Amino acid sequence: MSPLPTAPLIDVPFEFRHCCWFCHEPSNLYFSYIKEASTPHPSLSVPACQECLLLAKANPLTSIWDCRVVVKDALLKKYQKHLAIGQNWTQEEIESAEFDDNCKIFGGFKKSAWFMYQVAKKRINAQAWPLQIDGLKLDDSGHYQLEFEFDGVSYSSLYRAIEHYSKSMALDKQFLTRIVEQVGRERFSYGIRLARIHIASNEKVKQAIIEELKQESL
Repeated sequence: MSPLPTAPLIDVPFEFRHCCWFCHEPSNLYFSYIKEASTPHPSLSVPACQECLLLAKANPLTSIWDCRVVVKDALLKKYQKHLAIGQNWTQEEIESAEFDDNCKIFGGFKKSAWFMYQVAKKRINAQAWPLQIDGLKLDDSGHYQLEFEFDGVSYSSLYRAIEHYSKSMALDKQFLTRIVEQVGRERFSYGIRLARIHIASNEKVKQAIIEELKQESL
C-alpha cells in the first residue's frame, strides 16, 4: 500500500490519474512539499513515481516549481545516453542495422534502443499540469519567476546558481541548498556568506545552523 500524502493533495485531472506530476510515468506514491517561511505557496502533495520522489526529496529548494526544475535536470543528466539515440539514429536505421541478434550487446541495442529513447524523451518533455487544491488555483511557473539573477548574472534557475557558486567557491552544495531553502532566494547572498563561513565545519555544526535558521523563520 502506498503511503498517504502528509499535505493536501493537488487536484489531478482525469487523464493524468495515476501519473507522476514530474514526468507522467505511472505512479502510486506522493511527494509532500511542506511549506517553509520563504515558500510562495501552501504545503501540498503531488503524485510522484519512485525515481522522481527520491529526487524531489533531496532537492525541495524554495518552491515546488524550483524543485521540479531540479528533478527534470537530474532526469536529463541520467538519461542523456538514451536521448542521444534519437540524435544519432532514426528508428528505421536501427531496425535495418546489420547487428547480430545473438550478440547480447548489439542485439539488445537493436531490440530496445528506440523504445528507451521514446520513454526518456516522453519523461523529459512531460509538462506538469497546473496546480490547484479543491478547485482553488495556485500561482504557477508562468507567474513565478524560475529564472534567477544574482550579482549581475542571470541563471536559468535558482538551482543553477547554487551549482555555479558551489563549484566556483568550493562550497558544500547540499549545505548551501539547505540554507537557501530556509532563507529564500531573496537572501541568496547571505546564504553564500554563511556557507563560506562554515566551509570547514562538520556535519553536526551545519545541522545546528540549519536548525537555527528554522527557528528564526518561525
